[in-house]
Amino acid sequence: MLNLFPTQRRAPLRASRRDVLRLGGLFGMGMLPGISSALDSSRSHRPTAKNCIYVFLCGGPSQLDMWDLKPESPEGIRGPFNPIATNVPGLQIGELLPRTAQHADKIAIVRSMTHDTTSHDTGIMYTLLADSRPPSNAAYPPSRSDHPGTGAILKSLLGDSPRLPCWVTLPRPFTTGDRFYKGQSGGFLGPAYDPFFLDEEKKDSLSEKAFDLEALLLREGVDSRRLLQRKGLLGELNLRSGQPVESEGAENLRKYYDKAVAMLSSDGIGKVFDLERESGKMRDRYGRNEYGQSFLLARRMVEAGVRMVNVFWTYYGKDGCQFNLWDNHGSDKDVCGGHNRGIDMIKGEYCCPSFDTAFSALLDDLQTRGLLDETLVVVTGEFGRTPKINKNAGRDHWGQCYSMVLAGGGVRGGQVYGASDKHAAYVKESPVRPENIGATMLHAFGFAPEAEVFDPIGRPVRSSKGQPITSLF
Repeated sequence: MLNLFPTQRRAPLRASRRDVLRLGGLFGMGMLPGISSALDSSRSHRPTAKNCIYVFLCGGPSQLDMWDLKPESPEGIRGPFNPIATNVPGLQIGELLPRTAQHADKIAIVRSMTHDTTSHDTGIMYTLLADSRPPSNAAYPPSRSDHPGTGAILKSLLGDSPRLPCWVTLPRPFTTGDRFYKGQSGGFLGPAYDPFFLDEEKKDSLSEKAFDLEALLLREGVDSRRLLQRKGLLGELNLRSGQPVESEGAENLRKYYDKAVAMLSSDGIGKVFDLERESGKMRDRYGRNEYGQSFLLARRMVEAGVRMVNVFWTYYGKDGCQFNLWDNHGSDKDVCGGHNRGIDMIKGEYCCPSFDTAFSALLDDLQTRGLLDETLVVVTGEFGRTPKINKNAGRDHWGQCYSMVLAGGGVRGGQVYGASDKHAAYVKESPVRPENIGATMLHAFGFAPEAEVFDPIGRPVRSSKGQPITSLF
Protein backbone atom coordinates (compact mmCIF):
# COMPACT_ATOMS: atom_id res chain seq x y z
CA MET A 1 0.00 0.00 0.00
CA LEU A 2 1.22 3.52 -0.70
CA ASN A 3 2.59 5.11 2.46
CA LEU A 4 1.12 8.61 2.64
CA PHE A 5 2.46 9.28 6.10
CA PRO A 6 6.18 8.50 5.94
CA THR A 7 8.54 9.50 8.72
CA GLN A 8 10.92 10.53 5.99
CA ARG A 9 10.62 11.27 2.27
CA ARG A 10 11.18 8.01 0.42
CA ALA A 11 10.24 6.00 -2.66
CA PRO A 12 6.96 4.39 -1.47
CA LEU A 13 5.17 7.67 -2.11
CA ARG A 14 5.71 7.08 -5.83
CA ALA A 15 2.83 5.37 -7.55
CA SER A 16 4.57 2.48 -9.27
CA ARG A 17 2.74 0.01 -11.50
CA ARG A 18 2.35 -2.37 -8.60
CA ASP A 19 1.21 0.47 -6.32
CA VAL A 20 -1.49 1.42 -8.78
CA LEU A 21 -2.67 -2.17 -8.85
CA ARG A 22 -2.89 -1.88 -5.09
CA LEU A 23 -5.19 1.11 -5.27
CA GLY A 24 -7.84 -1.16 -3.85
CA GLY A 25 -5.86 -1.00 -0.64
CA LEU A 26 -5.39 2.74 -0.85
CA PHE A 27 -8.99 3.54 -1.60
CA GLY A 28 -10.71 0.55 -0.11
CA MET A 29 -9.64 0.68 3.51
CA GLY A 30 -11.01 3.09 6.06
CA MET A 31 -14.28 3.38 4.23
CA LEU A 32 -16.61 3.64 7.19
CA PRO A 33 -16.01 7.27 8.27
CA GLY A 34 -17.86 9.72 6.08
CA ILE A 35 -19.73 7.29 3.83
CA SER A 36 -23.11 7.99 5.37
CA SER A 37 -22.48 11.72 5.17
CA ALA A 38 -21.63 11.38 1.48
CA LEU A 39 -24.97 9.74 0.86
CA ASP A 40 -27.07 11.89 3.17
CA SER A 41 -25.58 15.38 2.78
CA SER A 42 -27.76 17.95 1.07
CA ARG A 43 -26.47 21.12 -0.48
CA SER A 44 -27.43 24.43 1.06
CA HIS A 45 -27.77 26.15 -2.31
CA ARG A 46 -27.47 25.53 -6.03
CA PRO A 47 -23.89 24.60 -6.97
CA THR A 48 -22.02 26.60 -9.59
CA ALA A 49 -19.09 24.17 -9.98
CA LYS A 50 -18.68 20.48 -10.69
CA ASN A 51 -14.87 20.43 -10.66
CA CYS A 52 -11.96 22.42 -9.26
CA ILE A 53 -8.35 22.98 -10.35
CA TYR A 54 -6.38 24.32 -7.40
CA VAL A 55 -2.98 25.78 -8.37
CA PHE A 56 -0.49 26.43 -5.58
CA LEU A 57 2.47 28.68 -6.46
CA CYS A 58 4.82 27.37 -3.80
CA GLY A 59 7.08 29.92 -2.15
CA GLY A 60 5.10 33.15 -2.20
CA PRO A 61 4.39 34.94 -5.51
CA SER A 62 4.83 38.71 -5.39
CA GLN A 63 1.55 40.59 -5.38
CA LEU A 64 3.40 43.81 -6.26
CA ASP A 65 4.87 42.33 -9.44
CA MET A 66 1.91 40.30 -10.65
CA TRP A 67 -1.60 41.22 -9.50
CA ASP A 68 -1.45 44.42 -7.41
CA LEU A 69 1.14 46.78 -8.82
CA LYS A 70 1.65 50.19 -7.20
CA PRO A 71 3.20 52.38 -9.91
CA GLU A 72 2.75 55.54 -7.84
CA SER A 73 4.78 54.15 -4.96
CA PRO A 74 8.35 55.38 -4.44
CA GLU A 75 11.32 53.60 -5.98
CA GLY A 76 12.27 50.63 -3.86
CA ILE A 77 8.63 49.62 -3.42
CA ARG A 78 7.05 49.76 -6.85
CA GLY A 79 9.67 47.46 -8.37
CA PRO A 80 11.04 47.27 -11.93
CA PHE A 81 7.88 46.02 -13.62
CA ASN A 82 5.10 48.12 -15.10
CA PRO A 83 1.34 47.62 -15.05
CA ILE A 84 -0.35 46.81 -18.34
CA ALA A 85 -3.93 47.11 -19.51
CA THR A 86 -6.12 44.04 -19.67
CA ASN A 87 -9.18 43.27 -21.76
CA VAL A 88 -11.25 44.69 -18.88
CA PRO A 89 -11.36 48.50 -18.95
CA GLY A 90 -9.66 50.00 -15.90
CA LEU A 91 -8.15 46.71 -14.69
CA GLN A 92 -4.36 46.40 -14.83
CA ILE A 93 -1.97 43.60 -13.91
CA GLY A 94 1.81 43.19 -14.23
CA GLU A 95 3.67 43.26 -17.53
CA LEU A 96 5.00 39.78 -16.81
CA LEU A 97 1.52 38.38 -17.51
CA PRO A 98 0.63 39.68 -21.00
CA ARG A 99 -1.32 36.60 -22.09
CA THR A 100 -3.29 36.41 -18.86
CA ALA A 101 -4.13 40.10 -19.33
CA GLN A 102 -6.15 39.11 -22.41
CA HIS A 103 -8.25 36.79 -20.24
CA ALA A 104 -8.88 39.19 -17.37
CA ASP A 105 -12.57 39.08 -18.18
CA LYS A 106 -12.50 35.48 -16.89
CA ILE A 107 -10.71 36.07 -13.58
CA ALA A 108 -11.43 37.63 -10.22
CA ILE A 109 -8.44 39.04 -8.33
CA VAL A 110 -8.60 39.03 -4.55
CA ARG A 111 -6.13 41.70 -3.39
CA SER A 112 -6.83 41.40 0.32
CA MET A 113 -5.50 38.01 1.39
CA THR A 114 -3.93 38.13 4.86
CA HIS A 115 -2.54 36.12 7.76
CA ASP A 116 0.07 36.69 10.43
CA THR A 117 3.05 34.52 9.48
CA THR A 118 6.14 34.87 7.31
CA SER A 119 7.09 31.21 7.74
CA HIS A 120 6.80 29.03 4.66
CA ASP A 121 5.82 26.03 6.76
CA THR A 122 3.10 27.82 8.72
CA GLY A 123 1.76 29.64 5.66
CA ILE A 124 1.58 26.38 3.71
CA MET A 125 -0.25 24.71 6.59
CA TYR A 126 -2.67 27.63 6.90
CA THR A 127 -3.45 27.50 3.18
CA LEU A 128 -3.65 23.77 2.55
CA LEU A 129 -5.71 23.14 5.70
CA ALA A 130 -7.76 26.28 4.91
CA ASP A 131 -7.38 27.42 8.50
CA SER A 132 -5.52 30.38 10.03
CA ARG A 133 -5.35 28.67 13.40
CA PRO A 134 -4.97 24.88 13.02
CA PRO A 135 -4.98 22.98 16.32
CA SER A 136 -1.34 21.96 15.81
CA ASN A 137 1.50 24.31 14.99
CA ALA A 138 3.41 21.58 13.14
CA ALA A 139 3.02 21.81 9.36
CA TYR A 140 4.27 18.26 8.91
CA PRO A 141 4.10 15.31 8.96
CA PRO A 142 0.44 14.60 8.13
CA SER A 143 -1.62 12.76 10.70
CA ARG A 144 -4.89 10.85 10.75
CA SER A 145 -6.10 13.40 13.27
CA ASP A 146 -5.73 16.26 10.75
CA HIS A 147 -8.73 18.08 9.34
CA PRO A 148 -9.31 16.65 5.83
CA GLY A 149 -8.15 18.49 2.74
CA THR A 150 -10.83 20.10 0.57
CA GLY A 151 -10.74 17.26 -1.96
CA ALA A 152 -11.45 14.76 0.83
CA ILE A 153 -14.29 16.86 2.23
CA LEU A 154 -15.91 17.04 -1.19
CA LYS A 155 -15.65 13.27 -1.55
CA SER A 156 -17.32 12.85 1.85
CA LEU A 157 -20.11 15.28 0.97
CA LEU A 158 -20.67 14.20 -2.63
CA GLY A 159 -19.68 10.54 -2.60
CA ASP A 160 -17.21 8.56 -4.66
CA SER A 161 -16.63 8.54 -8.39
CA PRO A 162 -17.43 5.19 -10.06
CA ARG A 163 -14.36 5.02 -12.32
CA LEU A 164 -12.08 7.96 -11.55
CA PRO A 165 -10.21 9.11 -8.47
CA CYS A 166 -12.07 12.04 -6.92
CA TRP A 167 -8.90 13.92 -6.03
CA VAL A 168 -5.58 13.97 -7.91
CA THR A 169 -2.29 15.76 -7.16
CA LEU A 170 0.10 16.90 -9.92
CA PRO A 171 2.93 16.61 -10.74
CA ARG A 172 3.89 15.38 -7.24
CA PRO A 173 2.90 15.92 -3.59
CA PHE A 174 3.97 19.16 -1.96
CA THR A 175 7.15 18.32 -0.06
CA THR A 176 10.36 20.06 0.91
CA GLY A 177 13.11 17.58 1.54
CA ASP A 178 11.70 15.03 3.97
CA ARG A 179 8.73 17.23 4.84
CA PHE A 180 5.36 16.10 3.55
CA TYR A 181 2.95 18.92 4.36
CA LYS A 182 -0.41 18.58 6.03
CA GLY A 183 -3.55 19.35 4.03
CA GLN A 184 -2.82 16.77 1.33
CA SER A 185 -4.71 13.85 2.82
CA GLY A 186 -8.08 12.62 3.96
CA GLY A 187 -7.04 13.30 7.55
CA PHE A 188 -9.47 11.83 10.03
CA LEU A 189 -11.73 10.62 7.21
CA GLY A 190 -9.22 7.88 6.53
CA PRO A 191 -7.03 6.70 3.62
CA ALA A 192 -10.02 6.13 1.37
CA TYR A 193 -10.18 9.93 1.09
CA ASP A 194 -6.51 10.54 0.27
CA PRO A 195 -5.72 11.94 -3.18
CA PHE A 196 -4.15 9.94 -5.96
CA PHE A 197 -0.55 11.08 -6.33
CA LEU A 198 1.15 10.71 -9.69
CA ASP A 199 4.34 11.76 -7.86
CA GLU A 200 6.32 12.38 -11.04
CA GLU A 201 10.10 12.35 -10.73
CA LYS A 202 11.55 15.83 -10.28
CA LYS A 203 12.80 17.41 -13.49
CA ASP A 204 16.24 18.93 -13.74
CA SER A 205 14.93 21.75 -15.88
CA LEU A 206 11.64 23.30 -16.83
CA SER A 207 12.75 23.02 -20.45
CA GLU A 208 12.16 19.26 -20.26
CA LYS A 209 9.63 18.42 -22.97
CA ALA A 210 8.63 15.00 -21.69
CA PHE A 211 5.97 14.58 -19.06
CA ASP A 212 6.53 11.01 -17.96
CA LEU A 213 3.44 9.10 -16.88
CA GLU A 214 5.30 5.90 -16.11
CA ALA A 215 3.20 5.43 -12.97
CA LEU A 216 0.26 4.54 -15.18
CA LEU A 217 2.02 2.37 -17.75
CA LEU A 218 1.48 -1.35 -17.80
CA ARG A 219 4.39 -3.69 -17.20
CA GLU A 220 6.22 -4.74 -20.39
CA GLY A 221 4.41 -7.67 -21.96
CA VAL A 222 1.11 -6.91 -20.24
CA ASP A 223 -1.50 -5.31 -22.48
CA SER A 224 -5.08 -4.33 -21.63
CA ARG A 225 -6.42 -7.74 -22.65
CA ARG A 226 -3.98 -9.58 -20.43
CA LEU A 227 -4.73 -7.21 -17.55
CA LEU A 228 -8.44 -7.97 -17.80
CA GLN A 229 -7.68 -11.70 -17.96
CA ARG A 230 -5.71 -11.39 -14.73
CA LYS A 231 -8.62 -9.54 -13.14
CA GLY A 232 -10.98 -12.32 -14.17
CA LEU A 233 -8.62 -14.97 -12.83
CA LEU A 234 -8.39 -13.17 -9.51
CA GLY A 235 -12.17 -13.09 -9.25
CA GLU A 236 -12.37 -16.82 -9.99
CA LEU A 237 -9.71 -17.60 -7.36
CA ASN A 238 -11.57 -15.53 -4.78
CA LEU A 239 -14.74 -17.49 -5.46
CA ARG A 240 -12.93 -20.83 -5.24
CA SER A 241 -11.30 -19.83 -1.95
CA GLY A 242 -14.69 -19.34 -0.36
CA GLN A 243 -13.89 -15.80 0.77
CA PRO A 244 -16.96 -13.90 2.06
CA VAL A 245 -17.17 -11.66 -0.98
CA GLU A 246 -20.49 -10.31 0.27
CA SER A 247 -18.81 -8.57 3.24
CA GLU A 248 -18.62 -4.79 3.21
CA GLY A 249 -14.82 -4.74 3.36
CA ALA A 250 -14.44 -7.17 0.48
CA GLU A 251 -16.97 -5.26 -1.59
CA ASN A 252 -15.12 -1.98 -1.01
CA LEU A 253 -11.83 -3.61 -1.94
CA ARG A 254 -13.32 -5.09 -5.11
CA LYS A 255 -14.78 -1.75 -6.14
CA TYR A 256 -11.50 0.11 -5.87
CA TYR A 257 -9.52 -2.69 -7.46
CA ASP A 258 -11.89 -2.40 -10.41
CA LYS A 259 -11.21 1.34 -10.50
CA ALA A 260 -7.45 0.71 -10.54
CA VAL A 261 -7.79 -1.71 -13.45
CA ALA A 262 -9.92 0.81 -15.34
CA MET A 263 -7.26 3.48 -14.83
CA LEU A 264 -4.57 1.19 -16.24
CA SER A 265 -6.60 0.01 -19.22
CA SER A 266 -5.61 1.65 -22.51
CA ASP A 267 -9.21 1.56 -23.68
CA GLY A 268 -10.49 2.69 -20.29
CA ILE A 269 -9.82 5.66 -18.05
CA GLY A 270 -6.06 5.28 -18.48
CA LYS A 271 -6.38 7.32 -21.66
CA VAL A 272 -7.24 10.38 -19.54
CA PHE A 273 -3.67 10.38 -18.25
CA ASP A 274 -2.12 9.95 -21.68
CA LEU A 275 -0.95 13.33 -22.95
CA GLU A 276 0.19 11.74 -26.22
CA ARG A 277 -3.48 11.84 -27.19
CA GLU A 278 -3.21 15.63 -27.34
CA SER A 279 -1.93 17.31 -30.48
CA GLY A 280 1.58 18.69 -30.50
CA LYS A 281 0.09 22.13 -31.07
CA MET A 282 -2.01 21.87 -27.93
CA ARG A 283 0.93 20.69 -25.85
CA ASP A 284 3.02 23.56 -27.17
CA ARG A 285 0.23 25.95 -26.30
CA TYR A 286 0.43 25.03 -22.61
CA GLY A 287 4.23 25.05 -22.58
CA ARG A 288 6.59 22.11 -22.94
CA ASN A 289 7.56 21.96 -19.29
CA GLU A 290 6.21 19.86 -16.44
CA TYR A 291 3.97 22.63 -15.12
CA GLY A 292 2.48 23.54 -18.47
CA GLN A 293 1.85 19.85 -19.09
CA SER A 294 0.39 19.51 -15.58
CA PHE A 295 -2.11 22.26 -16.39
CA LEU A 296 -3.02 20.41 -19.59
CA LEU A 297 -3.39 17.13 -17.71
CA ALA A 298 -5.58 18.91 -15.15
CA ARG A 299 -7.88 20.02 -17.97
CA ARG A 300 -8.07 16.46 -19.28
CA MET A 301 -8.96 15.23 -15.82
CA VAL A 302 -11.79 17.63 -15.12
CA GLU A 303 -13.08 17.01 -18.64
CA ALA A 304 -13.26 13.31 -17.76
CA GLY A 305 -14.93 14.02 -14.42
CA VAL A 306 -12.19 14.20 -11.76
CA ARG A 307 -13.63 16.46 -9.10
CA MET A 308 -10.52 18.07 -7.59
CA VAL A 309 -7.05 18.48 -9.12
CA ASN A 310 -4.20 20.06 -7.16
CA VAL A 311 -1.23 21.41 -9.13
CA PHE A 312 1.79 22.28 -7.00
CA TRP A 313 4.23 24.55 -8.81
CA THR A 314 7.76 24.02 -7.46
CA TYR A 315 11.21 23.69 -8.94
CA TYR A 316 14.27 21.56 -8.28
CA GLY A 317 17.68 22.58 -9.59
CA LYS A 318 20.10 20.48 -11.63
CA ASP A 319 22.56 20.52 -8.72
CA GLY A 320 20.06 18.65 -6.58
CA CYS A 321 19.44 21.63 -4.32
CA GLN A 322 15.87 22.68 -3.92
CA PHE A 323 14.90 26.25 -4.52
CA ASN A 324 11.59 27.81 -5.24
CA LEU A 325 10.58 29.77 -8.29
CA TRP A 326 8.34 32.09 -6.34
CA ASP A 327 10.73 32.72 -3.45
CA ASN A 328 12.56 35.84 -4.71
CA HIS A 329 14.88 37.00 -1.92
CA GLY A 330 17.78 38.34 -3.89
CA SER A 331 20.75 37.81 -6.14
CA ASP A 332 23.38 36.81 -3.61
CA LYS A 333 21.39 34.20 -1.72
CA ASP A 334 22.55 30.61 -1.63
CA VAL A 335 20.46 28.63 -4.09
CA CYS A 336 20.67 25.58 -1.84
CA GLY A 337 19.17 27.62 0.97
CA GLY A 338 15.83 27.70 -0.76
CA HIS A 339 16.04 31.03 -2.59
CA ASN A 340 16.33 31.88 -6.24
CA ARG A 341 18.78 34.26 -7.85
CA GLY A 342 16.99 37.56 -7.47
CA ILE A 343 13.96 39.48 -8.63
CA ASP A 344 15.08 39.43 -12.27
CA MET A 345 14.72 35.62 -12.19
CA ILE A 346 10.97 36.15 -12.18
CA LYS A 347 11.33 37.40 -15.76
CA GLY A 348 13.19 34.32 -16.93
CA GLU A 349 12.08 31.08 -18.50
CA TYR A 350 11.24 29.50 -15.18
CA CYS A 351 8.68 31.70 -13.52
CA CYS A 352 6.09 34.19 -14.73
CA PRO A 353 6.42 33.50 -18.48
CA SER A 354 5.82 29.78 -17.95
CA PHE A 355 2.89 30.47 -15.64
CA ASP A 356 1.46 33.10 -17.99
CA THR A 357 1.58 30.65 -20.90
CA ALA A 358 0.04 27.74 -18.98
CA PHE A 359 -2.61 29.71 -17.09
CA SER A 360 -3.86 31.65 -20.11
CA ALA A 361 -3.98 28.43 -22.15
CA LEU A 362 -5.98 26.72 -19.40
CA LEU A 363 -8.54 29.52 -19.20
CA ASP A 364 -8.96 29.68 -22.97
CA ASP A 365 -9.09 25.90 -23.36
CA LEU A 366 -11.67 25.44 -20.60
CA GLN A 367 -13.88 28.13 -22.11
CA THR A 368 -13.57 26.77 -25.65
CA ARG A 369 -14.63 23.32 -24.43
CA GLY A 370 -17.55 24.67 -22.43
CA LEU A 371 -15.92 23.64 -19.15
CA LEU A 372 -15.07 26.98 -17.56
CA ASP A 373 -18.55 27.65 -16.23
CA GLU A 374 -18.47 24.41 -14.23
CA THR A 375 -14.77 24.34 -13.31
CA LEU A 376 -13.52 26.52 -10.47
CA VAL A 377 -9.87 27.53 -10.92
CA VAL A 378 -8.00 28.82 -7.85
CA VAL A 379 -4.45 30.24 -7.91
CA THR A 380 -2.67 31.20 -4.70
CA GLY A 381 0.55 30.83 -2.71
CA GLU A 382 1.19 30.65 1.01
CA PHE A 383 1.83 34.41 1.22
CA GLY A 384 3.15 37.36 -0.80
CA ARG A 385 6.30 39.49 -0.76
CA THR A 386 7.46 42.53 1.18
CA PRO A 387 6.60 45.92 -0.26
CA LYS A 388 10.17 47.09 0.27
CA ILE A 389 12.75 45.62 -2.08
CA ASN A 390 15.69 44.40 -0.03
CA LYS A 391 19.40 45.15 -0.51
CA ASN A 392 19.77 42.07 -2.70
CA ALA A 393 17.20 43.30 -5.24
CA GLY A 394 14.60 40.85 -4.04
CA ARG A 395 11.53 40.75 -1.80
CA ASP A 396 11.14 38.80 1.42
CA HIS A 397 8.21 36.86 2.90
CA TRP A 398 5.05 38.82 3.67
CA GLY A 399 1.74 37.45 4.92
CA GLN A 400 0.00 40.69 5.89
CA CYS A 401 -1.25 41.37 2.37
CA TYR A 402 -1.12 39.31 -0.83
CA SER A 403 -3.29 38.27 -3.78
CA MET A 404 -5.26 35.25 -4.97
CA VAL A 405 -6.95 34.66 -8.33
CA LEU A 406 -10.12 32.70 -9.11
CA ALA A 407 -11.89 31.90 -12.36
CA GLY A 408 -14.80 29.85 -13.61
CA GLY A 409 -17.13 27.73 -11.52
CA GLY A 410 -19.65 30.54 -11.23
CA VAL A 411 -17.12 33.24 -10.30
CA ARG A 412 -17.76 36.50 -12.16
CA GLY A 413 -14.73 37.48 -14.19
CA GLY A 414 -13.30 40.95 -14.67
CA GLN A 415 -13.56 41.94 -11.02
CA VAL A 416 -11.33 42.85 -8.11
CA TYR A 417 -12.28 41.92 -4.56
CA GLY A 418 -10.81 43.75 -1.60
CA ALA A 419 -8.05 46.33 -1.66
CA SER A 420 -4.59 46.90 -0.28
CA ASP A 421 -3.07 50.14 0.95
CA LYS A 422 -0.89 52.37 -1.21
CA HIS A 423 2.12 50.08 -0.87
CA ALA A 424 0.30 46.72 -0.98
CA ALA A 425 1.61 46.23 2.55
CA TYR A 426 -1.63 45.90 4.50
CA VAL A 427 -5.24 45.16 3.71
CA LYS A 428 -7.31 48.28 3.32
CA GLU A 429 -10.66 46.71 2.54
CA SER A 430 -12.41 43.30 2.88
CA PRO A 431 -9.72 41.04 4.42
CA VAL A 432 -9.72 37.40 3.35
CA ARG A 433 -8.02 34.75 5.47
CA PRO A 434 -6.92 31.23 4.42
CA GLU A 435 -9.96 29.54 5.94
CA ASN A 436 -12.14 31.56 3.56
CA ILE A 437 -10.46 29.92 0.55
CA GLY A 438 -11.77 26.48 1.51
CA ALA A 439 -15.19 27.87 2.41
CA THR A 440 -15.38 29.60 -1.00
CA MET A 441 -14.51 26.37 -2.82
CA LEU A 442 -17.19 24.50 -0.86
CA HIS A 443 -19.67 27.28 -1.66
CA ALA A 444 -19.04 26.77 -5.39
CA PHE A 445 -20.02 23.11 -4.94
CA GLY A 446 -23.22 24.11 -3.14
CA PHE A 447 -22.20 23.62 0.49
CA ALA A 448 -22.22 25.97 3.43
CA PRO A 449 -19.19 25.86 5.76
CA GLU A 450 -21.47 24.27 8.36
CA ALA A 451 -21.87 21.14 6.19
CA GLU A 452 -20.88 18.19 8.34
CA VAL A 453 -18.37 15.43 7.85
CA PHE A 454 -17.85 12.76 10.47
CA ASP A 455 -14.78 11.70 12.41
CA PRO A 456 -13.90 8.01 13.02
CA ILE A 457 -16.24 7.72 16.02
CA GLY A 458 -19.13 9.36 14.21
CA ARG A 459 -18.96 12.86 15.67
CA PRO A 460 -20.04 15.63 13.25
CA VAL A 461 -17.34 18.13 12.30
CA ARG A 462 -17.91 21.40 10.46
CA SER A 463 -16.39 21.27 6.97
CA SER A 464 -14.83 24.72 7.15
CA LYS A 465 -14.09 27.30 9.83
CA GLY A 466 -14.23 30.07 7.26
CA GLN A 467 -16.90 32.02 5.42
CA PRO A 468 -17.23 32.03 1.64
CA ILE A 469 -16.69 35.14 -0.44
CA THR A 470 -20.18 34.98 -1.90
CA SER A 471 -19.94 38.32 -3.71
CA LEU A 472 -17.48 36.74 -6.14
CA PHE A 473 -20.33 34.69 -7.63
